[in-house]
Amino acid sequence: MARPGLILKLSCPDQPGIVAKVSNYVASYSGNLVEFAQFSDKLSSRFFARLEIETSGLEVEVGDFIDGFGTLGRALDAQWHFRRLPYKMRTAVLVTKTDHCLREILWRTELGEMPVEITSVIGNRDDCRPVAEQSGLPFHHIEMAGEAKAAGFERIRAILADEDVELVVLARFMQILPEDFCRDYEGRILNIHHSFLPAFIGANPYRQAYERGVKLIGATCHYVTSDLDAGPIVEQQVEHVQHFHSPQDLVRLGRDCERAALARGIRYHVNDRTIIDGNRAIVFPD
Repeated sequence: MARPGLILKLSCPDQPGIVAKVSNYVASYSGNLVEFAQFSDKLSSRFFARLEIETSGLEVEVGDFIDGFGTLGRALDAQWHFRRLPYKMRTAVLVTKTDHCLREILWRTELGEMPVEITSVIGNRDDCRPVAEQSGLPFHHIEMAGEAKAAGFERIRAILADEDVELVVLARFMQILPEDFCRDYEGRILNIHHSFLPAFIGANPYRQAYERGVKLIGATCHYVTSDLDAGPIVEQQVEHVQHFHSPQDLVRLGRDCERAALARGIRYHVNDRTIIDGNRAIVFPD
């Protein structure tokens, strides 16, 4: 059984003594620091940290410990977020036709590699229904062709709200999300792009890569913004390409990259190992 604990994510202007002040706060209530990962960005003069704190020996209630941190947090001019452990993040997976990314998510979830609870699979086609139902998950088919697109996204919004979804994963969901959807779920939508961004944006990236004669093919897991394929990058995976590889070979290699990059990106997010900083994501690997 997982021990009770907290994850603290923190960002603030860089300054002397941050580590000591935060560590002393934890120690003053007999908390046990299991992990303290930090990064000081010299270019922006910003400090970022992720702490994991065991709370079984705390001398105060966990809620009081969280509330009490506010005094230090404000003194540091910080932004911070606590998450209680253990937990599972309620996650919806959106798909279209291909199922390799969906299968990877389901497999890793079943192995217990990621603290997620998949609430449902939502698709604008029925292709992935059998995969979802074999795993005992509800599948929602949402018609989005032509004039049905706006109503389709409203239906998706309703499902996400009804299922109290915390994270939306676009597992090869081949639809462009409306700007207001991206804004309302900012920092809570992960996408897998079948290309090594920022190169080969848009449709048919593997054909573009083949025609360019690339020596590396890859995939990018990133947060979704209203700018197409331009959100903060969480994870990228690459494979070497040989001169004899066809466009179909690139697709095969790319699928391996897509599965690995998306699974790792999800794991980083649900374990609170990412901090969004403008157009980029600070990632503390596990």
